[in-house]
Amino acid sequence: MKFGWVVLLSIIKMLNIFKNKTIAVTGGLGSIGSEIIRKLLKHNPKQIILIDNRETETFYSQLEFPKVVHKIADIRDYKLIDSLFKEVDIVFHAAAMKHVTLCEEFPFEALKTNVLGTKNIIDACIKNNVGKMILISTDKAANPLSMMGSTKLLAEKMVSAVATIKKCKTQFGIIRFGNVLYSRGSVLEIWEGQLKEKKNIFVTNKDMTRFFMSLDQAVDLIFTATKHSKKGEIFILKMPSVNIGEFAKAFLKSKGLPENRIKIIGSKPGEKLHEKLLTESDNLVLESKDLFISFPPYTDKKIINEIKKKGFKKSKVETISSNDKALLLNEKDILKYLLKHK
Repeated sequence: MKFGWVVLLSIIKMLNIFKNKTIAVTGGLGSIGSEIIRKLLKHNPKQIILIDNRETETFYSQLEFPKVVHKIADIRDYKLIDSLFKEVDIVFHAAAMKHVTLCEEFPFEALKTNVLGTKNIIDACIKNNVGKMILISTDKAANPLSMMGSTKLLAEKMVSAVATIKKCKTQFGIIRFGNVLYSRGSVLEIWEGQLKEKKNIFVTNKDMTRFFMSLDQAVDLIFTATKHSKKGEIFILKMPSVNIGEFAKAFLKSKGLPENRIKIIGSKPGEKLHEKLLTESDNLVLESKDLFISFPPYTDKKIINEIKKKGFKKSKVETISSNDKALLLNEKDILKYLLKHK
């Protein structure tokens, strides 16, 4: 999948967005956070502050990114986060509890990180007059079933609501992701590990469907939102979806292995059969060839008209499900997609 002219234009202009800026990335040691940093370094920022709470990974990250300022900090600690946001221009908020099963097992920890931690980031941005904050969210926040999805929906709602404060100098934007190929903890990473251990690959339910995007697409979408977001808009890439059973078969085929290496283990707590990108609760949605933008219900018409001038039009789509036949890739196309984005 290729981006259209809106995204390409945004990427071309990205140098002006990040040049000489101080940028903080929470969850900077994760797949998304580290890739954000890797790409930011190409745009001559004044300073990048990597914020995470993992000691050993911070040590190795310092070796990989010697020019990046590393801070061991937890987003639950407001005073510490507040002190780190002095003179910061842009915040990418990627830190979260992201695993559905762990959020079900430890719901109050998920609440403290994904909701209260996000509130700390918002409050610190507002207090320090940060120019822009981008929240990294998930398709699991659309019509959530799990604790993880519910906490991310609350995080989205907080960002969109606080963006309406008239005296607030910070601009806010939200990214709603699908599953990111080969990211840490993703099904592809798990399957790769299982094959290395000479095991079968585990599939919870072969009828499940999921949206997918590459790591490059994820970061390009984040940078696009940085360019265009103002008042808590949600940016959503038009992604393909896959049937997990077909996905597993294509994965094994890419390794030259037979289909009988699949083991069905049953659904886990909090898992949905199908995911959604948009629901009826999304107020106003504009779309281009490649993107949807969902606006909070109180968005100023001037902002909506500005986006329309950039090639977006009102979307007639009310809901988007990973089970929509028009979005589902067949096994052959899944194999091509995997090989392209490996």
